[in-house]
Amino acid sequence: MTDSLLQKQCKMLKLGSVSQTYNEISFESREQFLTDLFAEELRNREKNRNRRRLKRAGFPQTKTLEEFSWDNIILPPQTTIEHLTELRFIDEKESLICMGGVGTGKTHLVIALGLKAVLSGKEVRFFQTVDLANRLLEKNAKGTLGSLIRDLESCDLLIVDELGFLPLPRHAAELLFQVIASCYERRSVAITTNLEFGQWNTVINDSRLTAALIDRLVHHGHVLAFTGESYRLRHALSQLHVPDDVGGAHPQQNTIYKNDPAQ
Repeated sequence: MTDSLLQKQCKMLKLGSVSQTYNEISFESREQFLTDLFAEELRNREKNRNRRRLKRAGFPQTKTLEEFSWDNIILPPQTTIEHLTELRFIDEKESLICMGGVGTGKTHLVIALGLKAVLSGKEVRFFQTVDLANRLLEKNAKGTLGSLIRDLESCDLLIVDELGFLPLPRHAAELLFQVIASCYERRSVAITTNLEFGQWNTVINDSRLTAALIDRLVHHGHVLAFTGESYRLRHALSQLHVPDDVGGAHPQQNTIYKNDPAQ
């Protein structure tokens, strides 16, 4: 179908949604009509910006702070939940290190904070550690590392998930160090790991790089200790049905999972 004159004019003026929404705006006065029409255009533009930022962020799934429980997290004395959830740590270019066992909610928290940051107009990038290391190696081999580095430098929050699951080749570790170290006092970085600091060298395989990396992260950072059991394991066990006449039902069986932190 051929575009109408109004649609063509809206395209030329970059008022994309006006030709679709003007019929839905009530008319009481010229000023009111235009004000409401442009307000709707601005809302649609912000939705589109959020959609593009979400796509660039690369979250593997959607997690929210409303679904998250802080019950089994130990915060350092200078850190408050409000400082994190109000994203002040991003505004102040601080790092966030989420440390604890598998399935205790580390990834949930960083995704939820990242999602809120995106919807607040911030640029976020999410990578699993091995994926980021492999991408750095690939881009470096092709001579296009600069484009990836520029993209990472454009973000307000870089999330590096699952540091510690696999050791990294030396060159990959060096490139990853350069990326994370470059965030120091320039942008925020959030790292999740199942390793204590003393074990990071098993992944990075270089004592000097490991010490330098930890030093930068901790200097303006918040180290969160996740002390709970695996949410995924507890959730799976909670789905098991044990008949009342087999071995006796545990009196707390249906209640001990009610305050689980999300995965």
